[in-house]
Amino acid sequence: MNQSSRLVDQVDARIVGFLESRSLILRQIAPELAPFETFSRDLLSGGKRFRALFCYWGWRAAGGLSADLSPAIVDLCTGLELFHAAALVHDDIIDRSDTRRGMPAAHRRFESLHLDESWEGEAAGFGEGAAILLGDLLLAWSDELVSGALALLPDTHARATRQAFDLMRTEVTLGQYLDIMEERAWRAPSELSPVRRAERVMVYKSAKYSVEAPLAIGASAAGGRSSLVEGLRDVGLPLGIAFQLRDDVLGVFGDAEVTGKPSGDDLREGKRTLLVAYTRSRLSESAKRLVDELLGDPDLDESQVRMLQQTMREAGALDEAERLIEGNVALALENLDDLALDDESREALVGLARRITDRAA
Repeated sequence: MNQSSRLVDQVDARIVGFLESRSLILRQIAPELAPFETFSRDLLSGGKRFRALFCYWGWRAAGGLSADLSPAIVDLCTGLELFHAAALVHDDIIDRSDTRRGMPAAHRRFESLHLDESWEGEAAGFGEGAAILLGDLLLAWSDELVSGALALLPDTHARATRQAFDLMRTEVTLGQYLDIMEERAWRAPSELSPVRRAERVMVYKSAKYSVEAPLAIGASAAGGRSSLVEGLRDVGLPLGIAFQLRDDVLGVFGDAEVTGKPSGDDLREGKRTLLVAYTRSRLSESAKRLVDELLGDPDLDESQVRMLQQTMREAGALDEAERLIEGNVALALENLDDLALDDESREALVGLARRITDRAA
């Protein structure tokens, strides 16, 4: 078994054990809290563990021992996975997404619980409120795991790791705000072009916390020099951009049976991605108005989705996204070549770069 597979297995086992330990607290408080355990377990049972893997290989790149999967690095990686799960719960509420990983989104599951039990009040409002609390609980649990990991590290390593983790949380939260603002304020005058605004959202909402931050957190935990940590950030940011661009392409053109979300879901949610910004920048005013009228309509039918997809293709937006993915991967690998790493870490990071950008889900 290679080191990546070993890490994923240990993170999976730690997630199961941690949730079981927290389920005791839930049951002691009230049996009605069982959905928090069930929904957390279901959400965390899927996923590709990319953030955990980048954290681990950042740790290895900075001198973490290959034969020593210590409780500190396992808990740190697991904490990142719980943070990601919390972000998904909140993101699905904000984006009004009905599904996640082939299952109903958490707020829809709570809504169904309300309907099944014939409770008073509005089911949708209950679902959203309960899911916000689930996301908050996952954030708290994430911090428990990270704090426990930091307690096992030398003080200087722990301080640097905490700073990197805290910066990640700030950036992704503010990036999420920029995202929801852009969906509503995109017509407002701005010093930045729509393309630049979309790039800014992508960087802070996703790219940094998906790749750059996990690399920096792992390297900091191993006591990596600041020059190495910054070098890994230079690898992680373009790779995170390529990762999110691939997500954006899949959100419009992906196969629903593979992605676990309806094809064209990003169009129904009205996401102002780079694909949309590039498309609008290349359309006539009349064609642009038609796109604006359709984008964000939750009732788009399949023919309307196909029309928008074709418009994006004909505008060259899809080709531009693919070019940017390829260019950012190339930049990340070029920056990786500049770092003095052991062969195993270098090969693992090259493999991860390919995995996160050359995928169908």
